[in-house]
Amino acid sequence: MDDLSVFPEGFTWGVATSAYQIEGAVAEDGRGPSIWDTFSHTPGKVAGGDTGDVACDSYHRWPEDLGLMKELGAGAYRFSIAWPRVQPDGYGPVNQAGLDYYDRLVDALLAAGITPYPTLYHWDLPQPRQDRGGWAVRDTAGALADYATVVATRLGDRVTNWVTVNEPRCAAWIGHLEGRHAPGLADIDVAVPASFHLLLGHGLAAQAVRAAVPGAKVGLVNVFHTCEPASSRAADVAATVRFDGHVNRWWLDPIVGRGFPADMQRVYGVDLPEKAGDLEVIATPLDFLGANYYSPAVIADDPGGPAPHARDVPPADGVPRTMLDWEIRAAGLEQVLVRLSEEYGAREVYVTENGSAWPDRPGPDGQIHDPDRVRYLDGHLAACARAIGRGVPLAGYFAWSLLDNFEWDYGYDARFGLVYVDYPTQQRLMKDSGRRYAEVIAAHRQQADQRL
Repeated sequence: MDDLSVFPEGFTWGVATSAYQIEGAVAEDGRGPSIWDTFSHTPGKVAGGDTGDVACDSYHRWPEDLGLMKELGAGAYRFSIAWPRVQPDGYGPVNQAGLDYYDRLVDALLAAGITPYPTLYHWDLPQPRQDRGGWAVRDTAGALADYATVVATRLGDRVTNWVTVNEPRCAAWIGHLEGRHAPGLADIDVAVPASFHLLLGHGLAAQAVRAAVPGAKVGLVNVFHTCEPASSRAADVAATVRFDGHVNRWWLDPIVGRGFPADMQRVYGVDLPEKAGDLEVIATPLDFLGANYYSPAVIADDPGGPAPHARDVPPADGVPRTMLDWEIRAAGLEQVLVRLSEEYGAREVYVTENGSAWPDRPGPDGQIHDPDRVRYLDGHLAACARAIGRGVPLAGYFAWSLLDNFEWDYGYDARFGLVYVDYPTQQRLMKDSGRRYAEVIAAHRQQADQRL
């Protein structure tokens, strides 16, 4: 990725993390338990019995992590604010110590010339809120808006760019239909209402942020896949339409005012808990759309499986893949970005997560050489450039992730970071991929300066 001239001047080069994956300090300074604390401490739920109790200890080591961002030359940091750190019960009293932590972080980022992009909800629902019904009940959507008001009121004098919810698709389907994420349920009668309330909460939170912060830019982040049939069989082709509806259209159509896809409502067979005015709230206009992309989906019919009765088949022999068996296909990112622009009319798009997992270890020289991640990064940045060339209003790219971290049900073996973390010592070490990203950022800035 040598010619960066297609990336516009002012393009945002950032890195991303999330609170439960890096902060640790789960019982310090008034933080309450989240559904991920409960889930990760349930035997058999997370590989290796890992938890986020310590993670990267970024709650204490954030100044060092800020220094790594400066070393990368990152112009923006997408992080999440832990709901249970700010409002331990998910309703009621606010924990000022939790707000103070993010207040200090925002001030330090701005002093370093790094623009904060906080995400209000990245899956860490306070456990007491779950005990009151969680995302299956309407009250949680309103509670998210109340929490958004608290955070935006405190930080809005310095923070302009806000994400309401990260990947509501994963929170709903993986957490409530597949059971592989917190809260660990596998019940479509719960999952469908949860999906609705997550998007309703997004809309209410977007309105709350704008009410508290005049001029705020508000977006929603989801993870998207290209979808293609595993064969030319009519059953696989039809399954691909259903799978696309499940992972893409169900989450895109409502936010642009099209309502929930009728074909998928028939597939799920569960009534939506819709009240008058809900669809208008869900379609609250967005300033930007965040796209997380990791891999394509190749789909086969699965009539005996759960909705959408379709399955993503593993990559064929010889197809490049990461350690998690996720196919590597940079062209898929280009396709996703073009679709968001052309089919859904996105006015501004960010790649809010993009990265690859590998079992990184220090080499004989003590350094982390990760050529696979370097190739992945270069290939996907080239896909971004092609998308811009096709008219996509791409405003920024956030690499996932700044640090190796707690990777949800995969635990700590799957490393996505540009920076290696030795968990027993918490030592950080820049990887070759981090240095490569720094080179790209510096080269783009140099080209932009030369155009002046």
